[in-house]
Amino acid sequence: MASVNKQAVAAAFGRAAAHYHQFNELQRQSAAHLREQITTQAFARVLDAGCGPGGYSRYWREQGCEVTALDLSAEMLSQARQQQAAHHYLLADIEAIPLPDAGFDLVWSNLAVQWCSDIHIALAELYRQLRPGGVLAFTTLTAGSLPELNQAWKAVDSHPHANRFLPEATLRGALAKWQHRCTLTTLTLPFPDALSAMRSLKGIGATHLHEGRAREPLTRSKLQQLQLAWPKEQGQCPLTYHLFSGVITRD
Repeated sequence: MASVNKQAVAAAFGRAAAHYHQFNELQRQSAAHLREQITTQAFARVLDAGCGPGGYSRYWREQGCEVTALDLSAEMLSQARQQQAAHHYLLADIEAIPLPDAGFDLVWSNLAVQWCSDIHIALAELYRQLRPGGVLAFTTLTAGSLPELNQAWKAVDSHPHANRFLPEATLRGALAKWQHRCTLTTLTLPFPDALSAMRSLKGIGATHLHEGRAREPLTRSKLQQLQLAWPKEQGQCPLTYHLFSGVITRD
């Protein structure tokens, strides 16, 4: 896997922190889907890895759990603190978590591991945090996500405009050594136009491209090209995400 510029990722999410909640419909739907995949057992201690502004940290806190909110972005953690979303806050990288082993009953990570350099390292670090019998529940995106965005931009230039996500088979392989179950589902979000669809990505901070791209302004002409080339559904511009959910139980 290619190395990820974590500072650039953190900076992109930091810029989105203050208005993230206005654009996080994908995160809300993904979290709801993941929540359905785990049992109703009580979790005394929860690690929210990639907590963002703390929406689901607060959810687990309201369930009576002791919550540690972890994120790569200081600005996201600041938002979580302001909301009193958790009991503890940790600025850290999922691939190098500065905590001792076996401290949590649930490790929750919603749409965060796709920003890691190596899925095997990321999952191993998250698994390391589990107590015996603990649960790791995570979501990520798979190859083929954002086809509309990619198709539309091909009409404008040859630069990459969306990250490449791991194939489902690679994700399943990364889980193989543990007791696990996983699901793949498709979520499609409608937008009135191409600009709104792209603003939804910028609004949650999902703008850093691992491969880089030419930093050119989005002119009115380019926007018109995008609007024309964007695949339409009932007159709207959709964004389609292939969502992979994994649940691992520690022996």
